[in-house]
Amino acid sequence: MTANLVQGTVQTTEHVLFFTLVQVTVIIIAARVAGYLARRVGQPRAVGEIVAGLLLGPSLFGVLAPETFRLIFRATDTLPISIMSQIGLIMLMFQIGLEFDFSHLKSRENKRAVSLISVMGIVVPFVLGLAFGYGSAPHLASGIPVSGYALFMATAFSITAVPILGRIMMEFDLTRTRIGVITISSAAINDAVGWTLLAFISAVVTAHFSVAGMLMQVASLLLYVIVCWYVVRQVLRLLVRRFDFDGQALPQDLMAILLVIVFTSAMLTSKLGIFAIFGGFMMGVLLHDQHGLVEAWKHKVADLVTVFFLPIFFTYTGLRTDVGGLETAELWFWCAGLVSLAVMGKFGGCYIAARLSGLKRPEARNIAIMMNTRALMELVVVNLGFDLGVIPSQVFTMLVLMAIASTIMTAPGLRAWLPSMGHAIPAGRDA
Repeated sequence: MTANLVQGTVQTTEHVLFFTLVQVTVIIIAARVAGYLARRVGQPRAVGEIVAGLLLGPSLFGVLAPETFRLIFRATDTLPISIMSQIGLIMLMFQIGLEFDFSHLKSRENKRAVSLISVMGIVVPFVLGLAFGYGSAPHLASGIPVSGYALFMATAFSITAVPILGRIMMEFDLTRTRIGVITISSAAINDAVGWTLLAFISAVVTAHFSVAGMLMQVASLLLYVIVCWYVVRQVLRLLVRRFDFDGQALPQDLMAILLVIVFTSAMLTSKLGIFAIFGGFMMGVLLHDQHGLVEAWKHKVADLVTVFFLPIFFTYTGLRTDVGGLETAELWFWCAGLVSLAVMGKFGGCYIAARLSGLKRPEARNIAIMMNTRALMELVVVNLGFDLGVIPSQVFTMLVLMAIASTIMTAPGLRAWLPSMGHAIPAGRDA
């Protein structure tokens, strides 16, 4: 009896492992091909990977080859892919924290422009998102707490994707230009405030709008941040200085310690009710100024996160996205309204702020289109909202489409508008 039970368990494990490996193989191939095609048409690789994740889901693959789709992605529990996507996301957020360049925030040059653009880039889309949330709730989110739904919509409208934006700026040779410095500085402030808002709103929602519960979670979050910044940060600095980074090598002992610290921090923030990814991000921020470590991490670990874990997260999002679920003209009307308001709020707010700060129209247009880039960070927000139950599946699909649309706009906009301010398009980017 015991032997049969063990054999059955082994067979089940092998079955789950086999299909998980099939899924990962398909995901990696699709992501690399789609990323290559995206680069060929002048889009960042991440856009292709996001689209690949969407196409592998029920929106296309599930329609064109339903039996094959079910065999690959529904033959076993999706838990392994879900867990891998979350572990990868924690590591990615740690990596983003490491790459968070606070030096841009200290520059006095163009300080007024940065301040105005970052504020307007949050406030205008946040207000529009809040209005859309409350206005659409009776039609799109019945049975869901209106305040939680509206707050998450407002946050989703406000986010800018700094990692993707940084890559686009490098491709267009904008990193050392005036508009480049202004944009990345504004986006950095925007995201810092956006993540703070997201942590606060997550605490509010998970406390089920109990004032006492909310205050307790917010107090716990503040205590966590204070302890991390003033205690953990100093300990980590002393720890990192004990290791050498010759030839950009990341010592195995240090890598093991970092993984334990990141995962422990993620577990702590998860228990605080603000999701594990914030723990990963916070640890990255604490170590962002340890340049030897940052370079060693990029050299040894970053590619694994980008090539393996990130496409899994995109596909996991795609598996939850069903464009076919927007089956009526009314739903597509709401989707068009959502995308239009989100783009107008971010683009319009940043454009007006840039003009008010004294920048010319071509400069203001280019800054505004770059600030409109949402991509990965938007997907993180909408997945959190979906997991919390405050974003229904149809609105989840609309927000994913908005993330893709707003990111796809960036490269064509720059190709069209950069020449008008005298900036040459680098070779290979004018296709």
